[in-house]
Amino acid sequence: MGFWRRLFGGSSSSDDLKPQRLDYLNEALALERQGDYDAALTSYRLALRDLPNDARILQNMAIAFTKTRRYDEAIRHYRRALELDSSLAGAHYGLAFLLLQRGDPDGAAQHLKTFLAHPPRGPDAQKWVEHANQALQDLRAAPTRATEERTGSS
Repeated sequence: MGFWRRLFGGSSSSDDLKPQRLDYLNEALALERQGDYDAALTSYRLALRDLPNDARILQNMAIAFTKTRRYDEAIRHYRRALELDSSLAGAHYGLAFLLLQRGDPDGAAQHLKTFLAHPPRGPDAQKWVEHANQALQDLRAAPTRATEERTGSS
């Protein structure tokens, strides 16, 4: 009955529509699950407009930028997220591997160490911890291999 009153102009205060804000963050997450990263980024931008200092939105945006191969934007968003919340393990992890890709092993090692100092918890966490440990071991071994190659020793 309330619908008809609103439709034809006769509403009571209990039947008034209350504007609802869209939940852009959940919309973005749903779009990401569907693989539509560009649309997800649009929703993340709208969520960020409402919550400009939300480090988790920035981290999620960085992940979406990575998935769309916009690495510079991903790095920028990870760094901004870490400025707001330096404890975001996922941001340290993601940034470390982007820095490795960009040829910054020292920066990558720093973020891997920070990630490993406070790793995430949960059912999938162990595989990320193992991956980070392996990457850090590889980074530590790289200077030794480079020296051996230059000197010809093995």
